[in-house]
Amino acid sequence: YYFPCQRWLAVEEDDGQIVRELVPVDEAFVKKDSENDGQSLATLGLEQKAKSTTYTVKVKTGDKKNAGTDANVFITLYGSKDDTGIVSLKASKINKNKFERGKVDEFTVESVDLGDLKKIKIGHDNKGNSNGWFLEWVEIDAPSLGQCLKFPCGRWLDKSEDDGAIERIIFPAELQTKEYIPFVPYEITVYTSDIFGAGTDADVFIVLYGSDGICTQQKSLCLNKREQRMYFERNSVNQFIVELEDVGDIIEKIRIGHNGGGLNSGWHLDRVAVRRLLPNGK
Repeated sequence: YYFPCQRWLAVEEDDGQIVRELVPVDEAFVKKDSENDGQSLATLGLEQKAKSTTYTVKVKTGDKKNAGTDANVFITLYGSKDDTGIVSLKASKINKNKFERGKVDEFTVESVDLGDLKKIKIGHDNKGNSNGWFLEWVEIDAPSLGQCLKFPCGRWLDKSEDDGAIERIIFPAELQTKEYIPFVPYEITVYTSDIFGAGTDADVFIVLYGSDGICTQQKSLCLNKREQRMYFERNSVNQFIVELEDVGDIIEKIRIGHNGGGLNSGWHLDRVAVRRLLPNGK
């Protein structure tokens, strides 16, 4: 079994996770990899990403006195097929200081397909000065399922409050579940031209359009500033797997652009290839 990773396990990099689930890939990928390191290294990571799914986890800390916590918070997602194991919620996408009174924090959790989400376990390690925590709710958006689930809590996770528990198992509130058409993974390959000043450090985004006016949301291809500096260099080929709304079998057009940010924002784009991936990762 070959389990390549080729991703950061770092709070400040990639999606901020320091633990990753790895899925096995075909031996041929690894063999091919040793022959031409550059491009196929990227292909390996993408092969795995195509088999995994991304969850957006929002956590609301209650608006009460001493509701926030400095402790390390962790979560486990349980589905009908599998669970994520313990995932540390380290890098909030919204707030530098996470789990502050009355605030909502957002995290990305990547995992193999869990099936239908059944419950979560969330808790903390009781470390730090103000470690007690009042958790209002957790919301989990699972694009591959086409579901956004709300897990109401409204209780303390504090050794000296309520029942003294610092971790809780929470079930989704069925009436608060929002359903939408499930997302599917697309492989997007971007070719930057080989002319002087062709590369960009800006935030590049894409929209896919299908027939009958169906289109996806506008999606940034890079997760953070570091990736923006790394990708879209002159004469480079960059490949991304992104989960987007299913626009059907025919892609009539795409819209690709950037936000004009970064030191060198001007970009000379050669071409883009888009491939809709089938459920088995092919």
